[in-house]
Amino acid sequence: MKLAAIFCAAIEVSLQTGPDICDITRELERLIEASRSQEGHLTATMIGSTGSLTTIEFEPGVISDLKRAIAQLAPPGQAYEHEKAWHDGNGHSHVQAALMGPSIALPIRQGRLKLGTWQQVVAINHDNRPRTRKIEVTIVGDAQRRVGD
Repeated sequence: MKLAAIFCAAIEVSLQTGPDICDITRELERLIEASRSQEGHLTATMIGSTGSLTTIEFEPGVISDLKRAIAQLAPPGQAYEHEKAWHDGNGHSHVQAALMGPSIALPIRQGRLKLGTWQQVVAINHDNRPRTRKIEVTIVGDAQRRVGD
């Protein structure tokens, strides 16, 4: 019989004015290693209403394409009701982040994220200023014990 274990942690990433995209795959893999889970799942949620998480092939062409697509979803410089109330110029940032979503759930298999060959997990800042983003991570998996524990 295997026992289930829950492991919680957080990572922080510094991102430039949005859309800025950062590969966080290695940080998530380090948390899986720390959790000792071999099989299970990882959920990650970006804290804040102008950031999102997704997967892409983290290469310059796809990054450029994604940035362009995000700007087309909710272009900066248009009239947003949020800006009428707050006058902070980031109405588009909130809409972009809402459309992309703040969370991601991924399988863990054999102690690693189960991703495609060209698939990485990325954090995106949509805000109109640089931000340090906190990402809360929860891993639910089998409880593995190391020799000597």
